[in-house]
Amino acid sequence: MTILEAIILGVIQGVTEFLPISSSGHLVITQEILDMNPPGNLIEVATHLGTLISVITIYKNDIFNVLSDFIFSKNRKFVFFLLIATIPSILFGLGGRSIILSLFESTKMVSVCLIITGLILLSSNRIYKSESTFNLRNSFLIGISQAFAILPGISRSGMTITIGMMLGISSKEAARFSFLLAIPAICGAGILTAIEPIPESAKLKFETLLTAFLTSFLVGFFCLKWLLKILAKGKFHLFGYYCIIIGVLTIIIF
Repeated sequence: MTILEAIILGVIQGVTEFLPISSSGHLVITQEILDMNPPGNLIEVATHLGTLISVITIYKNDIFNVLSDFIFSKNRKFVFFLLIATIPSILFGLGGRSIILSLFESTKMVSVCLIITGLILLSSNRIYKSESTFNLRNSFLIGISQAFAILPGISRSGMTITIGMMLGISSKEAARFSFLLAIPAICGAGILTAIEPIPESAKLKFETLLTAFLTSFLVGFFCLKWLLKILAKGKFHLFGYYCIIIGVLTIIIF
């Protein structure tokens, strides 16, 4: 793998991990278009690690406050709700791993899922603004939406933020919960990828992995910052048009 290919994959991961347009779906499409077949799984671990560090960097104060004030009941509940929301992804990811991996071979599946993502995002513009908070039910439903987003073409951030808003949670709090929830999700995906055997031919140079890591970190950092501004302006649903267009074009082309 060349440095340029590492940069391309780093940019794709950084842009699509947090923007509600599906990182997995875009990875499948990009590899199909450019005929890229990254050897092994080290490059995926590097790009996932980059986006993980970017979300930790942006939410470092929230993470510090939750951990340092864990003795208070409010933060204990919040951590508990994050754990509850993580359970569906663990069960779905481990239980359906072989089926999920096979879906990554189908660009048609990605196309359909991107269109579904787009329709869900467009619906976020019609959500009645009500006031609710995190509880056992809301957290579990958000967790189910995150598990559904394991499918290639379904956006994790798009699903979890939209479902949170549908449940009456403010867009700001829904985003905060979604991206804190992303930490164990990204860690889990990285670990599952890392434990797969690596053939000798798939080993990459350190500078290639470092390039992929730094690219995904920097791009992910700025894209997450941008997304939070878009959410504050109530323009989150606009990503839906993009997902539908890309989904339709992919069906036509492939």
